[in-house]
Amino acid sequence: MRGTKLKTWLLAGCLLGISSGLSGQISPDCGTAIPICSNTPVNGGTQGYGADDFGGAAATGCLEPTLTGFIESNSAWYRFRTGASGELGFNISFDASEDWDFALYRASDCSSLGDPVRCNFFDNRDSEVYMGVGEDPTGNADTYLYEPWLQVEPGQDYYLLINNFSNTNSGFSIQFSGQIFVTNPYDALDCSIISNLLGPPVVACDGEWVPLDATTATATGYQWFADTGSGFVPLAGETGPTYTATYAAIYRVQVDLPDGSQVISDVQVGYVPMPVTSSGLDGASMCGLEQGLDFTPWIAEALGSQDPALYEVSFHESQADAQTGINPLPLQYDPVPGIHDIYVRLTSRLNPGCFDASQSFRIDAVPNAVPDLETLVFICESGGGVEIGPVNDEPSAAYSWDTGETTPRITVYAPGDYFLTASISLGNTACDQTRRVEVRTSVPPSISDVLVEDLQESNRVTILTDAIGDFEYALNDGPFQSSPVFEDVPAGSHQVHMRDTLGCGQVSENITVVGFLPFFTPNGDGLNDQWQVIGMEMLQEPVVQIFDRYGKLLKQLDGSSSGWDGTFNGRLLPASDYWFRLSYLDNEGQRVEARYLNAHFSLKR
Repeated sequence: MRGTKLKTWLLAGCLLGISSGLSGQISPDCGTAIPICSNTPVNGGTQGYGADDFGGAAATGCLEPTLTGFIESNSAWYRFRTGASGELGFNISFDASEDWDFALYRASDCSSLGDPVRCNFFDNRDSEVYMGVGEDPTGNADTYLYEPWLQVEPGQDYYLLINNFSNTNSGFSIQFSGQIFVTNPYDALDCSIISNLLGPPVVACDGEWVPLDATTATATGYQWFADTGSGFVPLAGETGPTYTATYAAIYRVQVDLPDGSQVISDVQVGYVPMPVTSSGLDGASMCGLEQGLDFTPWIAEALGSQDPALYEVSFHESQADAQTGINPLPLQYDPVPGIHDIYVRLTSRLNPGCFDASQSFRIDAVPNAVPDLETLVFICESGGGVEIGPVNDEPSAAYSWDTGETTPRITVYAPGDYFLTASISLGNTACDQTRRVEVRTSVPPSISDVLVEDLQESNRVTILTDAIGDFEYALNDGPFQSSPVFEDVPAGSHQVHMRDTLGCGQVSENITVVGFLPFFTPNGDGLNDQWQVIGMEMLQEPVVQIFDRYGKLLKQLDGSSSGWDGTFNGRLLPASDYWFRLSYLDNEGQRVEARYLNAHFSLKR
């Protein structure tokens, strides 16, 4: 069954198989499996299977006997040990016309391989060029030649069998992949399993010299060889214990010992291109710092014609950070005001040790000279001036108003639009910012009406106004509030206040909160036979006068009256609407008439 594939292929921190012209070490038998550390040499082609590692078994995992009658036909064995935890995979590349299989075993030796943890025996009818664990690096999600990613922990040993089904093959290369090589690019695989005299294979940068040291205490002589694809050739004159490699090859040293025996050690040295950052990177100017800087355009500029899949670009605030590759800046950069030198690091994805940090560019981040400018200001209609301009000015900026004044803040005495231009320079960047300040007239407060909603459980008072502005309201000596509505107002006389928040005036009104029946039915049934004002007892010496629609005084009530029975001089009055007035003594002993009352009611018969 095909495994679930991830959508993104993670390139290993170290490329395994780095020079297509090399013939790498190969072992057809598990017992002499080639240890893998930082690099694996490219195979020049398998030939035969040596001893049958499966003892004539009919299957191992998904692998079945091949044309030889055994599971192996043309095989290569490798072993590796994980040095970190995470997601691990590998890609085995080969010619599209060939048919390869693999099996991966988690085991500490060949005598206890058990079943493979990953295995693929599909034929290559689709002419693929990769098989492995994880994801096809070409992005092909429909391939049958890939198995699911492997989750590994440090110290786990694995054996990898790669087998060519037929006798015709042109070799393969191995390339590790997975998140483990991103988090641990240098120790994802444990190099302690390699005890070679010359050490593990080396991936170097183009132009870099690689010292090889075969010093042996009892040696009587040394001879160095190099194989660039056509077999080992002696290196003329190289008979010392050390040699400096300058090109890609498999190097061999032959160490002569006093007893006539020899020690032979091989090491592969490969090279990856050294990245070169394009010179003359464009600088940038930022006026006002109103938005951040996006480094994305500089990525392409730094790469030039180099393949972005092979190199990573990062940006740093210091040359030291760029050299060491630490503290990279985010692509969306918000600089503080000032001149910033941004240092670029171009790093090889195949070998992070190959990088170029020689280039930089400059950013002039000019500060905002008017960061806290209030753009809408009110001036009192009654006169006076108001100050406009930035609260905190920038000392290095030059300011000019369309009024001709050159100070950051000015005082104006009339409404209108005022324009401020702030000029500031930094490095090679000059910035002009023009901002508009709108000055409006603040209309003084005025109370057009007061809506008193009484005769209910919670009396409500609402102050109404036709004025347009920013006002606040208060009841009696209470605090001012933004809402013109007051709840739970007790019956009695009160004073409401309205003022402009900018200090452009205040008005007050006296109101009376009482209640009365909107209608009454004087028919002698004991229900609503009398009409009266409720809450009169809260007023000082109240007087209620009742009138008909023609203004004729019909009845006058005081605080001791029980109400009106709907008669005039003993005569029953008809069903109709009637009006009343309420007056009382204020705190100064003056008789005042209650305002804002909906002072009419109905007599029903």
